[in-house]
Amino acid sequence: MKFNWKLLFPFKHNQLLMLKLLLPILLMGIAFRFLFAGFGDIPANLDTSFTEKNIISSILDTHFEAWVNKIQKPLEGKCNLFVGEWIPNPSGPVYNNESCPHIEAHQNCMKNGRPDTEYLYWRWQPRDCQLPKFDPQRFLETMRDKTWALIGDSISRNHVQSMLCMLSTVEVAIYIYHDEEYKSKKWWFPSYNFTISVVWSPFLAEAAIFEDYNGVSTSEVELHLDVLDKKWTDEFHRLDYMIISSGKWFVKPAIYYEKNKVLGCHSCPRKNYTELGIEFAYRRVLRSALNFILTSKHKGMIFMRASTPDHFENGEWSTGGTCDRRVPFKEGEIELKDLTKILRNIELEEIKKAEAKASRVGLNLKLLDLTELSLLRPDGHPGSYREFQPFAHDKNAKVQTDCLHWCLPGPIDAWNDVIMEMLLNE
Repeated sequence: MKFNWKLLFPFKHNQLLMLKLLLPILLMGIAFRFLFAGFGDIPANLDTSFTEKNIISSILDTHFEAWVNKIQKPLEGKCNLFVGEWIPNPSGPVYNNESCPHIEAHQNCMKNGRPDTEYLYWRWQPRDCQLPKFDPQRFLETMRDKTWALIGDSISRNHVQSMLCMLSTVEVAIYIYHDEEYKSKKWWFPSYNFTISVVWSPFLAEAAIFEDYNGVSTSEVELHLDVLDKKWTDEFHRLDYMIISSGKWFVKPAIYYEKNKVLGCHSCPRKNYTELGIEFAYRRVLRSALNFILTSKHKGMIFMRASTPDHFENGEWSTGGTCDRRVPFKEGEIELKDLTKILRNIELEEIKKAEAKASRVGLNLKLLDLTELSLLRPDGHPGSYREFQPFAHDKNAKVQTDCLHWCLPGPIDAWNDVIMEMLLNE
């Protein structure tokens, strides 16, 4: 009967082959030991540090190190951190709603009464290599005397809170700034003189936005396609690191301006304007933002984050959509929605072209493609637990469901694992 190695050592083919090669060498060394032990001219008290221990240690040290490297890194080229699967993580998150003071109420799923906790016990595993966990101590040491900003919409705000919570296991940041609407904020880690901020700029371009508390638009956005938002461009040259993102807000009904004149619109049937659509507007603004970056001579690191998906089913934000799934998807079990595909295709085309140009002019510009990683986690949103104890008085209450933002702690924390690996090893 043929022995099945895979039952004992569940490694990939190349890793198993290396193990098969090492075992005979180890056995040979042990046999060597017994062979010499049978000869009377070898003293019983001989220091074996030069005999079998050195021989075996020398062989194993060399080959085991190479074997571990093969497990941790792909055989050819760089590891694609963005393609993989979610695997069980019994240790769970490094913080909770009580240990971190930076969690916004809408994403505080534990405090708001979400009854299940299984969504907390998964980690992202790239297909071809190991992804180390985010190391807050090392991150803060690396960021000593540096400035960092996340520029974009409420997902950027969600993300900065995740980073603050993970870093708070080393030092709790001091809240030092907010704008009038409390949308742009800044924190400082005094022991490291490290500053991190979120800059509210959902379009990256100048825009007048009209919406209520629940994010429902009360009028069309007035978007100036030819004018970048000064809230981020004025900060740009003062930043050492940044993550820039946009996309989602271009889905909203909007009137487009150029040189302060109406150029057209998106989803404005009551207006007598040309329907230009979100593809036209988003590509125009994203290309303008990237051109600004490419001509900036910036010396730090710039991540351009691709759009991340929502998981609304049976409706959307304002039409009763829900997200009741409780486990991650496997690769291939879900596809991006059409609108997210449109945004993502634009991003991949424009950002990859900009990456190539950036490398030629010495700019450190990277695509941060967290789309698939996020797509596979329908279980990680607040869902009905956007508000505190929503069913305390009525178990059938109708509540605003959030299948866009992420619980904290939750899947968004894995974004930081990916970012740190890109910072240190790419």
